[in-house]
Amino acid sequence: MPPEPEELWTFLPLGYLLTVAIELPILAVGLSVRHSIKRRITAGFWLTACTYPIVVLVLPYLIWEPYGYALYLTIAETFAPLAECLLFWLAYLAPATPRTRVDLRDFTAVVAANLASFLLGLVIL
Repeated sequence: MPPEPEELWTFLPLGYLLTVAIELPILAVGLSVRHSIKRRITAGFWLTACTYPIVVLVLPYLIWEPYGYALYLTIAETFAPLAECLLFWLAYLAPATPRTRVDLRDFTAVVAANLASFLLGLVIL
């Protein structure tokens, strides 16, 4: 059973800040140099703000409750980096042409940031 909604809502702000604290430095260093430091910092807050509420508030009741924690974790931790890569691409990369290896570097940074927050979250929590 997932935690009660009140517990999830209570955890949301702290979990968000912790996630940003882990992911932001990775994005600041890992995103390609064509992105300003302001954009890198914005991405650190914005991408997590877009996906974190879904992972914490929505998916537990769509996936965890009926199908179990392992499937929830698998879907949530696949959804977050994929959605964040898509959002990043739509906001910052889609208008740019031509495509370069920089895009791959940016996507790798987003995935690495998510992986780091997931792994540290397992250790901390």
